[in-house]
Amino acid sequence: RHSIDCDFERTGEIDVATEPYQARELRDRYEEIRSKGLADGVEYLDAEAVRDQVNSPTFEAGLYDRRGVAMLHPAKLAWGLKRACVDLGVRVYEHTPALGLKPYGAGMAVHTPYGAIRARTVALGTNIFPSLVRRVRAYTVPVYDYALMTEPLTPGQLASIGWKNRQGLGDSANRFHYFRLSADNRVLWGGYDAVYPYGGRVRAEYDDRPETYAKLAGHFFGCFPQLEGVRFTHAWGGAIDTCTRFSAFFGTAHAGKVAYAAGYTGLGVGATRFGAEVMLDLLAGERTERTELEMVRRKPLPFPPEPFAWTGIALTKWSLARADAQGGQRNLWLRTMDKLGLGFDS
Repeated sequence: RHSIDCDFERTGEIDVATEPYQARELRDRYEEIRSKGLADGVEYLDAEAVRDQVNSPTFEAGLYDRRGVAMLHPAKLAWGLKRACVDLGVRVYEHTPALGLKPYGAGMAVHTPYGAIRARTVALGTNIFPSLVRRVRAYTVPVYDYALMTEPLTPGQLASIGWKNRQGLGDSANRFHYFRLSADNRVLWGGYDAVYPYGGRVRAEYDDRPETYAKLAGHFFGCFPQLEGVRFTHAWGGAIDTCTRFSAFFGTAHAGKVAYAAGYTGLGVGATRFGAEVMLDLLAGERTERTELEMVRRKPLPFPPEPFAWTGIALTKWSLARADAQGGQRNLWLRTMDKLGLGFDS
């Protein structure tokens, strides 16, 4: 509708297994999808079939969602959305910190260093930054994620790994990698390390982490030994907001005049439009199919104060790494989290 050029490609996605136990889990997930009548466009791939799509010696199996996932350039999408908003008359205040919320007549005032912006209703999408609704702050912490980008692959290099259908890829380990091709055939390779700074501090110096870049580079060449010698031209990191159930949560404040969505845990590119629609429903006071969902009606457990938050997160990361090394066997800590509805298995 708005002609946003964001390299949109409906390529689909493959969840890949790199261990036999992960292959079994993908097969079980596929059978569950089939039993619920949701398998249209979804295909289970054995080792030969998945390597025919993308050739890595580490791939044991795959679950291919052919139609349910698209790839795009997130920054180009954001820039295009901004342009569309400005063209429609929306006023955008960049580099303007929102410092507080207060009722103002029948609406709300958002206070900034330069004055206040007044509105009937407010939707908060504050991601990693402290929510203007103070009681929400305990529900999220920042976790730093890092990525590498290769130089553009030559036709010969691209042919050596296949990937002719340009799907998005992610492996099935607890500490997983995500990877994709850019419009100019660079490989974006990220994930694995998830770094929580003690106290939940957000600082620019955390955006670069050479030890993680080196680790990611080693993993990349383990996945694609055919590309040995390819250079990485870009490396970066940044914080994502996570909550204890690893997916977004929602709510209202100030007698329904303020709505919020937070805790996306890196899933926001695909899910923020849904989150925005939830907030609009909540601000309108409407009961809809979205607002009746359990994930909208219920919140995750909040994080405890320090040092308990750091200790719990460190123990969880250690347990997840141990499970990856022991055929997926989850220890008592992870099994307890599962029962409490915490983490990705919530």
